[in-house]
Amino acid sequence: MIQVLDLNYLDIDQAIASFLVESSEGPILIETGPHSTFESLKKGLMQFGYTPRDVKHVLLTHIHFDHAGAAWALAETGANIYVHPFGLPHMEDPTKLYESAKRIYQDDMERLWGAMNKIPRNQLFAPEDKAELTIGGKTFIAHYTPGHAKHHIAWQLDDSIFSGDVAGVKIGAGPVVAPCPPPDIDLEIWNMSIDHLLSIAADNLYLTHFGVIKNKVAHLDNLRKMMQDWAGWVKEKWSSGLEMDEMVSQFKDYTVNQLKEHGVDSHGLEQYEAANPSWMSVSGLVRYWKKQNS
Repeated sequence: MIQVLDLNYLDIDQAIASFLVESSEGPILIETGPHSTFESLKKGLMQFGYTPRDVKHVLLTHIHFDHAGAAWALAETGANIYVHPFGLPHMEDPTKLYESAKRIYQDDMERLWGAMNKIPRNQLFAPEDKAELTIGGKTFIAHYTPGHAKHHIAWQLDDSIFSGDVAGVKIGAGPVVAPCPPPDIDLEIWNMSIDHLLSIAADNLYLTHFGVIKNKVAHLDNLRKMMQDWAGWVKEKWSSGLEMDEMVSQFKDYTVNQLKEHGVDSHGLEQYEAANPSWMSVSGLVRYWKKQNS
């Protein structure tokens, strides 16, 4: 059975999840969340009778802070960390990754993300694409799924896929939206990864933001539509020469109206913004269009 652990990011429910899979070798975690939510992760584990020290295997979909920021803390108590080969060097030494983020978040870095420390190389493992990883009677398949990030893996377990961000963000009854942070957004490659998800013989998607999706085909179709909509909106505004600050403000208004049209209330808007900040998608999509026109 798969347990969804709500990490209560910034005291907001259903913004970031970690997933617990029990096995004959103890608990396996998929995603850790940021280190700022490590206490919530501990509480989530405790509900099922575990502590972080019981976790010996952690599978990451990618190395963004909201998915992998606390991996080092679990490695300190003995866990092996499984990550895409492009992400592995940044887990071994996150200095460049952390300093890059700190230039953006500055004094808010600790509140949002917490620390990110080094993980010993002998506790880091990078599976090949389609590799099978069997732990305690549970077999996970690593599916390379770039587009949101070049270092992205969707992990398959039987009829379920832990999809990280490649299958989008969907909270409650709200719509699925496309998280588009810099620097790796590539819509063509992302669409190929969506095609790959559709080809996998597994019907359930476990979204880090947030929870379980049963209708994979409809969900991914809606993600494509929203991705195309947002990319087109940003391209039009960027091509017109709109300044970044104004573009972010207008985009936030645009997406808030979209969410409201789907019945998302004020708390839901807060959840979506915590899981997928508007400015990040604008920044990522502007960078994408600049690459396309260079």
